[in-house]
Amino acid sequence: MRLLIVEDEPLIAQRLERMCREILGSALEIVIHAARPEETEVRLAESPIDLMLLDLNLEGSDGMQLLKRSVAGSFHTIIVSANTDRALEAFEYGVLDFVPKPFTRERLAQALGRSAGASARSDCAAKYLAVRKHGRIDLVAVNDLLYAKGSGSYSELVLTGGATELHDKSLEKLQALLPAVFDRIHKSYLVRMSAVKALHASEGSHYEAELKNGTRLPVGRTRYKEIRAKLG
Repeated sequence: MRLLIVEDEPLIAQRLERMCREILGSALEIVIHAARPEETEVRLAESPIDLMLLDLNLEGSDGMQLLKRSVAGSFHTIIVSANTDRALEAFEYGVLDFVPKPFTRERLAQALGRSAGASARSDCAAKYLAVRKHGRIDLVAVNDLLYAKGSGSYSELVLTGGATELHDKSLEKLQALLPAVFDRIHKSYLVRMSAVKALHASEGSHYEAELKNGTRLPVGRTRYKEIRAKLG
């Protein structure tokens, strides 16, 4: 794991790094530090990361503005902050967890464990997905998402109106942020279950989900029975 700690208090940053090394052990490859939003932007441009630990108060600057830009990235973000009144807002923009200060080793370990779990869902689902588009960040409402298709380390978002957007997060990381109304029907597809009209089975153990708009998507063999049960 490649970790970026964004914290303007050196002692807290050191404590975070020490605890992360204790918790993650050899799984932690690289730890990078930043104390200001502009420094964070430079670090993100210089090195790819897997996880960012972000404080919301950075030398008087609002870390939430940095968050809204960073959640479009391929990595997960965990907030570590005393500003607990902003936890709900942070979750809405797609953070994996919110660890309140003062934090304990146990609470930090819980958050780090969630980041390591491929299918672990966040305590609160995101309301928006940030996508990079023509040099800017656009917010896509999760309510407008019909399904997501994995495309390597990216995900293609298919919206209810037919438009598509490319998201920098993998399907696994995207699943961790979406509400439970979305289910993994195939290794390459996450679908809003209320949009599924019927399931179809054909010879050779091939399965498909037919959506209400007529789209047919593959259903994995190991997922078919569970998806059928959920649909009743």
